[in-house]
Amino acid sequence: MATKTIAGKTVQVNDEGFMTNPSEWSKEIAVEIAKEEGIAELTANHWKIVDFCRQAGANGGKAPTLRQITTSTGVSTKEMFALFPKGPAKKVARVSGLGKPEGCV
Repeated sequence: MATKTIAGKTVQVNDEGFMTNPSEWSKEIAVEIAKEEGIAELTANHWKIVDFCRQAGANGGKAPTLRQITTSTGVSTKEMFALFPKGPAKKVARVSGLGKPEGCV
């Protein structure tokens, strides 16, 4: 398993750059991953989604789908694409320290 240093902490990642151990995640790591994904700043709306994904991942063991996120948070698909452009489910899963969501290519 590969490792990567993010926000001064060495974490385990897979070959696509997704963290493989969600317990290694921190808000500082989330901020750095967001920057790598082209998101300059995580706003309150970003954190609402990240927090939901972290909780869903802890309960279900995997990253939620885009539909699960929009249904549960009340954030529309259009808003998701504005917050996490070009593949929101995949990007929010990376920022949340979760694996790649099912159904993402």
